[in-house]
Amino acid sequence: MPELPEVETVLLTLRPKLLGAVIAKTEILFPQVIACPAAGQFELAVKSKRITHMERRGKYLVWEFDTGLALVTHLGMTGRLLYSPDGALPGRHTRLVYRFLGGGQLFFDDQRKFGRVWLLPKDSLAGLSGFCSLGPEPLSESFSAAYLALALKKRNTFVKAALLDQKTVAGLGNIYADEALFLAGIAPWRPASSLDQSEVERLVQAIARVLREGIEHRGTTIRDYADAFGSAGSHQHFLRVYGREGKNCLNCSAVIARKKIAGRSSYYCPACQRG
Repeated sequence: MPELPEVETVLLTLRPKLLGAVIAKTEILFPQVIACPAAGQFELAVKSKRITHMERRGKYLVWEFDTGLALVTHLGMTGRLLYSPDGALPGRHTRLVYRFLGGGQLFFDDQRKFGRVWLLPKDSLAGLSGFCSLGPEPLSESFSAAYLALALKKRNTFVKAALLDQKTVAGLGNIYADEALFLAGIAPWRPASSLDQSEVERLVQAIARVLREGIEHRGTTIRDYADAFGSAGSHQHFLRVYGREGKNCLNCSAVIARKKIAGRSSYYCPACQRG
């Protein structure tokens, strides 16, 4: 699933093309991609609307229109938003097409069909399930050691599982959680409530560092992710532990291991991240 750096990169590549653009029409090829309203209503509601604001919240993309409506997109597991010039044809996995006044189109491709789009008044975003319960943005001032220490003390689960909970921190996923725990020297199976203040402080700093690195490298492409022009990210070449099972730790030369935690594969160094 695209995580914060990947979704942020999609936003940064789309914004110069779409901010201020007017949707001429849409073509819905897989009606279930529209979570609300009904597909026919969606087409009518976005037609001739101008995009006036674009932002990311966690793993969601939010466009605001000049009419007070907001369009929220979640890419799911394999979703891509691909900008192309007029004349390009939808691909095999294209679920939704936006065509813009004056030229240009945007394909929402999604092989596994888990991505969703919502259209609703922007003052109703606080009631959107999943979106409304997101925790603080990890690159914002609100994501502090004081906040995270309190959040983890309340959790009777592994620290890795707590970090993957979008109510704890918005946008963090499996790749960057593993990378941050490694940098902080914390084993992913540690009870969340067992971390002391110095460990929490290291973890907050590590989360910010790995996310900024991911954005700098335009995301991590392991299978499906690409930016809005179809270009892969390069952060996979800079990962310290994720996906490196059996290879030597870049810090101490111990062998990177993998363990299932909360149903997810977690990669770690058994020497640098003692339980």
